[in-house]
Amino acid sequence: MSHTAIFVGSFDPFTIGHDDIVRRALTLVDRLVVGVGNNIGKHYAHTAEERVAAIAALYADEPRIEVKAYSDLTIDFAKREGAQFVVKGVRSTHDFEYERTQAEVNRRLGGLETLLLCASPHLDCVSSTLVRELAAYGRDVTPFLPQKTQQP
Repeated sequence: MSHTAIFVGSFDPFTIGHDDIVRRALTLVDRLVVGVGNNIGKHYAHTAEERVAAIAALYADEPRIEVKAYSDLTIDFAKREGAQFVVKGVRSTHDFEYERTQAEVNRRLGGLETLLLCASPHLDCVSSTLVRELAAYGRDVTPFLPQKTQQP
């Protein structure tokens, strides 16, 4: 049986922490769909199309990864993709509590199981918010962004 998971988020930007979760998730599932959320109520630094293109380029050589934008409920996106699991990364107890609640809702409403992967210790301080803030102050954020040369 083939197992498909979705890994969803705004990914604005997609960080080395996200990349770490993607790589680890690939050891657990056969197919991973990175779902780039597009919430009309949020303001993004990059369009959904730009975020999808950047992430897709990163994994162009990995056929088990697909990258798609979505703007509806996670359970609906998962159903369209034939996913049995949603993968989420957690950095802290705060993240855990939030994701635990989301996991229960996704399971109750969509029968979707959640795989929570704890952030690698050296990456638990990395977040898209941090990267955007550093960039706004003119700091070099490349150490927090995955590079194509690091990809499989």
